[in-house]
Amino acid sequence: MRYMLLIYEDEAIWERITAAAAAAIWQEVGEFVSELRQRGVHIAGAPLLPTCTATTVRMRDGKVLLTDGPFAETKEQLAGYGIVDVESLEEAVAIAERHPGVLAGRHAVEVRPISQLSYPPSHPVV
Repeated sequence: MRYMLLIYEDEAIWERITAAAAAAIWQEVGEFVSELRQRGVHIAGAPLLPTCTATTVRMRDGKVLLTDGPFAETKEQLAGYGIVDVESLEEAVAIAERHPGVLAGRHAVEVRPISQLSYPPSHPVV
């Protein structure tokens, strides 16, 4: 089963830390991802650029509305993602629990199963 690990953080953290601290964080994450690759469970993943680079697309009154920025104002922003292919939700959660950002209290990781449906799906897509 494939699971998406949605990584959330307060992106202002990067303004409050030194370049050396940022480099140490990326080193930890790189080692973590390398271990997942060696286990053969890492499918994909990447950090996202800051929310100020986002564009949100909505439909209002039959017209497309583009908004600069993220979908919603929150304390934590979607910062990146990972996709793992593991046997169970428990295994995916165990991976998320070991993420260096989670261990340091910097990130929250939402673990969500990826649908196995083929397209078009038999139920409405939300």
